[in-house]
Amino acid sequence: MDFAQLRKRMVDEQIIPRGIKDRKVIEAFYKVERHLFVPQEFLSASYADCPLSIGCGQTISQPYMAALMTELLELTGKETVLEIGTGSGYQTAILARLAKEVYSIERIEQIKNNAEKLLNQLGYKNIKIISADGTLGWPDKDARFDRIIITAASPEIPNPLLKQLKAGGKIVLPLGDSLGQMLTVAEIDAQGSIKRQNICGCVFVPLVGKYGWDN
Repeated sequence: MDFAQLRKRMVDEQIIPRGIKDRKVIEAFYKVERHLFVPQEFLSASYADCPLSIGCGQTISQPYMAALMTELLELTGKETVLEIGTGSGYQTAILARLAKEVYSIERIEQIKNNAEKLLNQLGYKNIKIISADGTLGWPDKDARFDRIIITAASPEIPNPLLKQLKAGGKIVLPLGDSLGQMLTVAEIDAQGSIKRQNICGCVFVPLVGKYGWDN
């Protein structure tokens, strides 16, 4: 199976035609090998236009949705990013190529360990992953982030995450219930006011935690 060709086709046919324009984002999706992040039984569908199960009721997002959320973060390479929901580690790897540092929280220990092991094997040095309730934010109370990405559906933006977002920062997340959500960008200004922009409808697994959904 020619994964390099399948990856190129994924970007050329699924991502660019749908409006993704940031060349750095596009290049990251050309380079990160998605087939390494999916279970063996789904290897043939690694570059398909759909989410895939990674076990424990979790999924690796549709390539286009991962690209859209990444582009909406507007990364320049100087940012510190907090990711809520490490999952397979695929989105984490994309972010690590585009940001200065990536801090990632995964609720499920087994999934966290699998992602961490793979990302270490691939040589990523600017990623730190922990297993915890992501709705509570990074455990260091003084932690502040330029960008936050939440890769699970939340009924509202968790307040602890808003407190960890720097002035001028952005949060990208799916807001809604278990049946469907609105991909949303929330920006916070120097006065602490929040401006929201609705992007498109989407469907993600629920964000479980104190400020999310019950398990």
